[in-house]
Amino acid sequence: MNIGLIDYGAGNLRSVETTLNSVGFQPRLISDPNQLEGLSHLILPGVGAFGDCSRKLHAQGLADPIREWIAADKPFFGICVGLQILMESSEESPSEPGLGIFKGKVKRFQSEDLKIPHMGWNPLKVKDINNPIWADIPERPHFYFVHSYYAQPEDESIIAATCDYGVDFCAAIQRGRLFATQFHPEKSQALGARVIKDFLNA
Repeated sequence: MNIGLIDYGAGNLRSVETTLNSVGFQPRLISDPNQLEGLSHLILPGVGAFGDCSRKLHAQGLADPIREWIAADKPFFGICVGLQILMESSEESPSEPGLGIFKGKVKRFQSEDLKIPHMGWNPLKVKDINNPIWADIPERPHFYFVHSYYAQPEDESIIAATCDYGVDFCAAIQRGRLFATQFHPEKSQALGARVIKDFLNA
């Protein structure tokens, strides 16, 4: 198993790398399309702005190779902005395009009663608890979130889990061997590490 961890100069790269190490995997940092050769899995971590992520992936020539990787249904894991960037656009950075893997937008939490960003531990509502990715996860697992925006895909069938924070928002998506989370598994202690390990072993 050869795991690529995309390094676009931002994001929670080292935390994800440490979590991968803790479950027995040594990822390879990827900052150039030529480094994708020989990989079996690709992980896109994300912390920060949608626009910055988009600009850096395009500047490094990684946007199209990521699209091709996903189109070939190779194992792909996106985290936080790494999920959001799969949509077409975001209210956070209207002038910057997403990868457009899925039709849909990234929206900002709007309720005046909510503290923004949404930060802390919240339970998920998992659609299919028998899915191998949730194999070692309790029925109402708590994961760690920190975000002001959330993805809203047009095709709701790809939503693998939701979370309630004023609205019932998309907390994870899955299609084929693509899986992505709005929560941070690398900040979610043992449960987060299990999700990453189950994804890699699925």
